[in-house]
Amino acid sequence: MPSTALGEFIGTLVLILLGNGVVAGVLLEKSKSYGAGWIVITVGWGIAVLCGVMVALALGAPGELNPAVTLANVLAGTRTTADAVVHVAAQMAGAIAGATLVWLHYLNHWGLTRDPGAILACYCNAPAVRRTLPNLLSEIIGTMVLVIVATAIGTSGVAGVTPASNLGPVLVGALVWGIGLSLGGPTGYAINPARDLGPRIAHAILPIAGKGGNDWGYAWIPVVGPLVGGALAALCWSALSAANGVPQ
Repeated sequence: MPSTALGEFIGTLVLILLGNGVVAGVLLEKSKSYGAGWIVITVGWGIAVLCGVMVALALGAPGELNPAVTLANVLAGTRTTADAVVHVAAQMAGAIAGATLVWLHYLNHWGLTRDPGAILACYCNAPAVRRTLPNLLSEIIGTMVLVIVATAIGTSGVAGVTPASNLGPVLVGALVWGIGLSLGGPTGYAINPARDLGPRIAHAILPIAGKGGNDWGYAWIPVVGPLVGGALAALCWSALSAANGVPQ
């Protein structure tokens, strides 16, 4: 098992604890942030990504925290398949653990919340308008933006060789914030299979007061969409880099 797996696990745990935590704060009744709205959720998710990536990097992991990003790195040749399998397993486990901590943190509020859909939304995504192809396309497009721009952030042309290169996690967090504001409306921008599937599993197995169903019929879209988007982004970046003579 690669030593980087622990960092991917802890980083994803932090990502989900803070990301799903802000959703729970906004949606669960009697929370002090109840009703704070979409801007608060997107800011919270951007900061969650920043914190998760920094923790993962500090523990020696690449800070992918996302199977779609891991797949893109495999296709780009910067990650072996064996390492990728372990990283994805660590990300999924971290997502389930982070979602469990969200349940514990908001333990007083689940039973006070009358809408099972709001409870489910504290764990995983649901579309604003349920139509399979448009929902799938939204996740593909959002993940392509995530992977392409995050890859650009890591290039020498952007990061350079100065201390400003340490701003990488901040820029990725800002990127996720921007994706949420610009592209998050149709599906809630999972753009990460672990971010949706891990907490959805936690929702299914935890004794959450007032919970309803798990919406498994939709669950494949936040998994397949990001994986397809990550793969397409890796292929597009490789073609663009080759066409412009830019080292990958």
